[in-house]
Amino acid sequence: MPIPFSVPSLALPGKVAIITGGGTGMGRSMALEFAKAGADIVVASRTVANLEQVAAEVRALGRRALAIQTDVSRKTDVDRMVAGTMKAFGQVDVLVNNAGLGSGIGEDGRGLGHRDPPWLIDIPEDNWDPIIAVNLKGVYLCCAAAGRIMVAQRRGSMINISSRAGAAGAARPYSAAKAGVNRLTAGLARELGPYNVRVNAIAPAYTRTEVGVMQRPSEVAAYDAPETLARYPLGRIAEPIDIACAALFLASDAANGITGQVLNVDCGASA
Repeated sequence: MPIPFSVPSLALPGKVAIITGGGTGMGRSMALEFAKAGADIVVASRTVANLEQVAAEVRALGRRALAIQTDVSRKTDVDRMVAGTMKAFGQVDVLVNNAGLGSGIGEDGRGLGHRDPPWLIDIPEDNWDPIIAVNLKGVYLCCAAAGRIMVAQRRGSMINISSRAGAAGAARPYSAAKAGVNRLTAGLARELGPYNVRVNAIAPAYTRTEVGVMQRPSEVAAYDAPETLARYPLGRIAEPIDIACAALFLASDAANGITGQVLNVDCGASA
């Protein structure tokens, strides 16, 4: 007689997940994989057309979907996103904070459009403000708004998309913001743990997304060059599905004992 398999499932039946930055790249991949696992999906970002396309793909998988235009750096937008989710679905079980902004290109194809100066002491204030507003304050605003719901429910999982740059990056606004995300993750985990709300982060390195690589064609060859890939023990950079699978695990009951952690999903770059 076979021995019963006792490990909890990765399935998310009856769950509702909010995914910011959900219109492209890693966000889109997470939305589709979560839907395949049985979750209903809310995708949020600044670009409505991308969101509606992903929402249609989710519905084609047999799940309910809602697209909400949201600038995560604005509290009114974030509150409206969570309120819209509650009105449509009555619960928030998973929050993925994936919306992000880089010095060149943002999560929806818009960004600052420039590089930081070589020296940290020369970086102007205008370079700091939007990066911190989206990549750090935006994560906090979303965690606070969804966290109030999760505390009342006595259940929930928050997943913050950080970066290897938060631990090993150059001294830049992006790296500083991601380091802040890591510490925010730990603090929220301690505060919300007694209410059965788990908070974790995923730290990718370079990932082959429209924003991370594919919208910078001049850099693609460098990312795939042998000398670059030699820094990755798996011999490749990450794909969106790699991040989506890690997020699905952290969202599921299989990760019920995990909180306050930063999971490196970087093909071994941090080893």
